[in-house]
Amino acid sequence: MDPIVIIGAGQTAAQAVATLRAEGFEGGIVVFGDEPSLPYQRPPLSKAFLAGETSADRLELRPAAFYADQHVTMALGQRVVAIDPAARSIETADGMRRRYTSLLIATGTRARGCPVPGGHLAGVHAIRTIGDVDRLRADCLPGARMVIIGGGYIGLEVAAKARALGLDVTVLESQPRLLARAVCAATADHLAALHSAHGVTIHTGIGVEALTGVDRVTGVGLSDGRRLAADVVLVAVGAVPNVELAQAAGLAVDNGIVVDAATRTSAPNIYAAGDVASFPSGLCGRRLRLESVPNAIDMAKAAAQAMLGQPVCYDPVPWFWSDQYDVKLQIAGLSQGHDRTETDGDPASGRFSIRYFAGDRLIAVDSINDPRSHLAARRALANPVPAAAGTPVAVPVPITL
Repeated sequence: MDPIVIIGAGQTAAQAVATLRAEGFEGGIVVFGDEPSLPYQRPPLSKAFLAGETSADRLELRPAAFYADQHVTMALGQRVVAIDPAARSIETADGMRRRYTSLLIATGTRARGCPVPGGHLAGVHAIRTIGDVDRLRADCLPGARMVIIGGGYIGLEVAAKARALGLDVTVLESQPRLLARAVCAATADHLAALHSAHGVTIHTGIGVEALTGVDRVTGVGLSDGRRLAADVVLVAVGAVPNVELAQAAGLAVDNGIVVDAATRTSAPNIYAAGDVASFPSGLCGRRLRLESVPNAIDMAKAAAQAMLGQPVCYDPVPWFWSDQYDVKLQIAGLSQGHDRTETDGDPASGRFSIRYFAGDRLIAVDSINDPRSHLAARRALANPVPAAAGTPVAVPVPITL
């Protein structure tokens, strides 16, 4: 019998392997990964790993012995270049072909490239892999001038650690405020004030025209004509789903690989999960593609069960977190489409939550240093109930990512 093949060796693959074995699957499993590393945690890359507070081996989700004990073939450092749905086979860069009984595509995302001239210069970085952070850390010398292009979670997390390492940090955001697509103005303003208090310079509503330098970056040209001196630049302008393999194989793609509620793609015996997959959400009222650890784990479990023929209906409450300095921001739900917010607690105390509503419908909650409200929000969003008169409740609401 041909094995189950998994393309991608990240969080999704590691969880799928564990679930397949836990559910009693005794057949072959082969995991292909571009990187030479065993599946590892990515969230610490922009935080503890960048700061040198943890080592690469401690990022591993499971030790090598786990995969050996579970009789899993880890084909690491082997890039898959083609999928043949008709033949139920994949092909690697060295020409090897491998048949599968079921295929799970868990190729994740890659950092969006530098959008301006000069992105090829030494000292210009993006973060996605251990190798990326090793190279960035080598440039993070005390007193160095770091410019971060992008005021999203990755950019802000790196800003916090770079300040702790003694760098001079400037964050550039093209939108009028930080995290404009993710949180409301009150949450964004709280985080902006936090970074400013730690010495980060923030410029919003400003574009980048070019990165300057001969062989190595020395400056950043802004859309208003100014030039900022820079010794190191981080490009943190989002991620792109790795759909090329699926697309070339004729699978349906729309902001990710299109799957149904059982993680099945448009081709027989091919499944997709994690950051690369776009699934239908009944809770949110539209198709979603989520870039988060919880989604990678839970969708991997669903895919593993579906590959074994079990009934699956994947429809999670989205949730995320970000650590910056001594602040933990936790988000439940998706706030796009809200028309009002309510604040619980005192922002001046550093512990509070913000609830988002669309009409009388609760659709998301930001919790800052308030884990209790976060857990309550996840329960409420997962189990909407009819409201008493005047009481807002969580019900499905259309959103736009």
